[in-house]
Amino acid sequence: MMMLSSPPVQFKLSFSSKYKPLSANNKYFLQKDEREQNMENVNRRRLLVFLVTTGLLPVLPSTAKSKIKNPYDEKRLLEQNKRIQRENSAPDDFPSFVREGFEVKVVASDNYIKRDYGLIYRDFEVGTGDVPKSGQQVTFHYIGYNESGRRIDSSYQQGSPAKIRMGTNALVPGFEEGLKDKKPGGKRRIIIPPELGPPVGPSTFFSSKQFEVFDVELLGVKDCTRRTIAFYSDVVCD
Repeated sequence: MMMLSSPPVQFKLSFSSKYKPLSANNKYFLQKDEREQNMENVNRRRLLVFLVTTGLLPVLPSTAKSKIKNPYDEKRLLEQNKRIQRENSAPDDFPSFVREGFEVKVVASDNYIKRDYGLIYRDFEVGTGDVPKSGQQVTFHYIGYNESGRRIDSSYQQGSPAKIRMGTNALVPGFEEGLKDKKPGGKRRIIIPPELGPPVGPSTFFSSKQFEVFDVELLGVKDCTRRTIAFYSDVVCD
């Protein structure tokens, strides 16, 4: 097989008259124009800084659009909350919770009382007798609900009331505050804000910081004394 070879093709570069290289004089004038433009920009910046710092040029404050609360949206959220509560068989006169971002608004009837530190409660029955004191044992039934009215815990279902000594940090802070001025035989609904609520986590009933609602029936109050026998010591309440 024969290999044919052709002579190498030679390319000749040519410049049209439209694109002529710059002469020495043209380069000088181009560099001069760039220097004058740079100096003009620097002078403008200096003048702007002078006007702002001396107050001759007012600086407009920066503003951002804030979300305006729409009453219709709040009404819609309330209706949605009530519908969910009916599905969860929430008790009568159960409060509603309207969430907008990190803000929570508690909507309850005039039967509820709010204390300065955030606790909200309503008495269904006042009861009689003396209120419990620190160190005394309280016996009570309770039902716990979350914000949607779903039952999360109940001593009635457990078959026996709860017994706790007051002032021993055995209760949720808001729960104990709701029992301090409660008389035996009284029934109260306690709305506990997150700052007075229970700890959160996978080992508890509460997965996130939110309002908790408890219906509490105080059954009795007992005095407690410490008993020591040899090396054994305990507290007896009778």
